[in-house]
Amino acid sequence: MLAFADPDLDNGPRTDRSATMRMCAVTREVRPIDELIRFVVAPSGEVIPDLKRKLPGRGLWVSASRRAVAEAVRRNQFGKGFKRDVRVAPTLAADTESLLVRGAIEALAMAAKAGQVVSGFGKVEDALAQRQAQVQVRALIHASDGAADGIRKLDAVVRQKSGINDESKPFPVVSALTSEQLDLALGRSNVIHAALLAGPASKTFLSRSQTLVQYRMADDDKTAGNAAKNSPIQTVRTRTTQQD
Repeated sequence: MLAFADPDLDNGPRTDRSATMRMCAVTREVRPIDELIRFVVAPSGEVIPDLKRKLPGRGLWVSASRRAVAEAVRRNQFGKGFKRDVRVAPTLAADTESLLVRGAIEALAMAAKAGQVVSGFGKVEDALAQRQAQVQVRALIHASDGAADGIRKLDAVVRQKSGINDESKPFPVVSALTSEQLDLALGRSNVIHAALLAGPASKTFLSRSQTLVQYRMADDDKTAGNAAKNSPIQTVRTRTTQQD
């Protein structure tokens, strides 16, 4: 049971005492807030995503899915939910994904500044090969447009050093960003492979990457959603964006 009278809206930004479950305005399903995106109305009257759940004003929640957000726009769900005239960009679903990508890039940049990222095939291979360093590796990062050969070689190193003979991984493999986006995050050119090391900033990047993957794949690949719910240590992969 929800902790507020209007099932479509909350009463303000998230706090420690806020509900952890909300109703999707499109599907009417009650889901954990980590599987939803909060939208608010800006002072200009435009509906915008509140990805960090901190913007002031009442919020309306939609499943973290391109299709769900696009459907909310098509059905005028924001005007109905907020019970007022609002401006909704027809590109809101794509705009929301762009913000999710930007959030992942910013989080990776912060992890790099904190010394929690090594990049380049050789450096990543060395980090995996060295026993002491491998304990610190928390995820592999591959550019979504990178060659499959390099990915296979690094996966083989992971299995060899971890004693794993099947396709399972001891930590996430993130391929949600392109090489150009990795370049932007890490401040260097032609980044295809990187390794994420232990630390608070790396956890933030993994969390934002998981949300981005879920947003892109929740509708047509239910295993991505199930992986996010069942375990924090799963393979995190996604293809490039599709147009609505």
